[in-house]
Amino acid sequence: MIDWKSLRIGMLGGDRREQEIARRAAATGADVRAHGFPWPDGGIPGVKYLSDPAAVLDDAKFALFPIPGISATGALFAPAAPMPIIPDRALLSRMAPRAHIILGWADKNLKMHADALSITLHEYEWDRSLMLQRTPAIIEGLLRIVIENTDITIHGANACVVGQGTIGAVLTRYLVALGARTAVVARNPEQRAAAFVAGAAPHSFEELHALASRLDLLFSTVPARVVGENVLSRLKGSALIVDLAAPPGGVDLDCAKRLGLKAIWGRGLGSRAPVTVGASQWGGIRERIEKILLEES
Repeated sequence: MIDWKSLRIGMLGGDRREQEIARRAAATGADVRAHGFPWPDGGIPGVKYLSDPAAVLDDAKFALFPIPGISATGALFAPAAPMPIIPDRALLSRMAPRAHIILGWADKNLKMHADALSITLHEYEWDRSLMLQRTPAIIEGLLRIVIENTDITIHGANACVVGQGTIGAVLTRYLVALGARTAVVARNPEQRAAAFVAGAAPHSFEELHALASRLDLLFSTVPARVVGENVLSRLKGSALIVDLAAPPGGVDLDCAKRLGLKAIWGRGLGSRAPVTVGASQWGGIRERIEKILLEES
């Protein structure tokens, strides 16, 4: 039996999804403290919003950091925070002994600091079941970006999806269903075969350069720099590029800007449906907390 009322949970960063996570966490009876995500009018019952991120972590057994992860500067994804939130050693040292951080993914600095403080990290960016649950919201957010940033319909457009992980595979099916002439670039032969069965034209990464000149839409889902100048320089000036990958991203956005291309990093698109996605994320987080406490008891 989990004694939720004895737990202190600190939440740093995020977007409107964290509002729902905080609401559900507080409903367990836990002491929930938060900083760095949009705060709703009227607050969230049972949740204390603090101006100092360090105070949020004071004696916290668990810290919840956002799925979109950490930027190249080391700051947590927190568009609403007044100042960057960098989870350095001084900040993390405020947590309770043998604490736990549950988050999308950790960079090398966070891993180093957590290890030095005997804090256990629990990453769930690659939890396929949770990713699948939030993928519809991500795709809906992406479609909004495409509609707002193009003068053509998706139907009949020449589109390319780079990468066929969870998001890439689902995006491919959506694009085919919407009538886009869809190409898929993937390293894995099985993924290329699945894309073919879904109605897309499969290609290897070596073929992306040749494909580029006819594309209207280019989507990258690979969290490594796979779309560089050799591809970007061949795109039409009217092409739209959307990077859906976690940091460091899959597209050289600086190069795209230099070439005068419209390129958007679609981070945090799960906030399109914050209640739905927040609820599914909390389900995964709660399972992890309960498992951790049962193992420690």
